[in-house]
Amino acid sequence: MDNVCHTLVGAACAEAGLKTRTRFGMATLLVASNLPDLDVLVFATDIPAVAFRRGWTHGVLAQVLLPLALMGLLLALDRLKPPRDPAAPPARAGGLLLLSYVGVLSHVGLDFLNNYGIRLLKPFSDRWFYGDAVFIADPWLWLALGAGVWLARRRCRVRPARIALALATVYIAVMLLSARAARAWVIDEWVRVHGREPRALMVGPVFANPLAKQVIVDLGDRYRKGRFTWRPAGLHLEEDVVPSRADTPEARAARADPTVQAMLVWARFPFFELETYNWGSRVVVSDMRFGRFVAATVVDVD
Repeated sequence: MDNVCHTLVGAACAEAGLKTRTRFGMATLLVASNLPDLDVLVFATDIPAVAFRRGWTHGVLAQVLLPLALMGLLLALDRLKPPRDPAAPPARAGGLLLLSYVGVLSHVGLDFLNNYGIRLLKPFSDRWFYGDAVFIADPWLWLALGAGVWLARRRCRVRPARIALALATVYIAVMLLSARAARAWVIDEWVRVHGREPRALMVGPVFANPLAKQVIVDLGDRYRKGRFTWRPAGLHLEEDVVPSRADTPEARAARADPTVQAMLVWARFPFFELETYNWGSRVVVSDMRFGRFVAATVVDVD
């Protein structure tokens, strides 16, 4: 999910009563809810970002260690800067650790919901997991959580934040069930028409419309896109197909480029395009999920 959603989840948990368990309660939840995105620092390096993101800082090892590290930093800050108010709640190691785990695990769980992907088993496995249930930026979650946090702070009561968290949980559960049911519907319809299941398939969320899904069918050497809707219920596939061109000489040559290699680590439905100029050729690799979200390299192909 986007960082607006992660921050609102942390704030809602805090306003629901968790911030009173220890000093730095609110800060702990806000930081922990965004902490796995520490991997955005990769953009300041030469490491290809798409091959690194949602890996090391989102995997099982990070899920264990990041909360411990955050707790240690906050306890050190508490010693360096004691509270001025003698009546202020003390920094409790158990409370800080609990809130750190709540924030980090909520972040990982929300990121799993998207079709972007997350490597939950990193560093032990590079396998990507896809929830394909909730779009990476969901305005309905923003609205529910934002309203809950605002009302809780305005009224100085925990009930609005708890209701918001409950509504968000129910919404996510419904979207997960909807994603599973829509995928089964699409597979059944494809088998009815073609007599076999597709090689690979995504039935994923679209922005702001819980009743519609983006469909991508992998046919081996080409892709077909479409849209599934619950109202009216049905599958609508585009007539045009997109060739993957993965076995062309240009694609094979492009795979020697580190930037393209990194893109292919992340890509779920990669396709190659060749752009020819008077000075040579340029290969562009994209992913069907996001269109022209690309890596490119210049190749010399005879």
